[in-house]
Amino acid sequence: MKKVKKVHIIIFGAIIGLINGFFGGGGGMVVVPLLNKMFGLEQKKAQATALFVILPISIVSTIVYMCYHSINFKEGWPVIVGIIAGGVIGASLLNKLKNSVIKGVFIFFMLLGGIGMLIW
Repeated sequence: MKKVKKVHIIIFGAIIGLINGFFGGGGGMVVVPLLNKMFGLEQKKAQATALFVILPISIVSTIVYMCYHSINFKEGWPVIVGIIAGGVIGASLLNKLKNSVIKGVFIFFMLLGGIGMLIW
């Protein structure tokens, strides 16, 4: 890992927390490239570390959204089941694929998400 000043890490963390809190997710789209390019982590470690970083941010954001009664639990539970299943499958695949393949898949989904945002 590249040597980075702690103040930069705190600033990047605050920006990522703001993105996650504001959009209800999506911080990983910022964390993965940041960890990969600026901190020098290989793709697999960057993606796994992003999940570790995003977990507490997501918990805090969820609590805040719950305080404002902004969560639709009826619609959310089926999504949670799918997310858990997809998370298990994705984590298993992450350990089996090469870094270059993982990076390509990540780029594909970032582009797909961006195009989807433009269309819808």
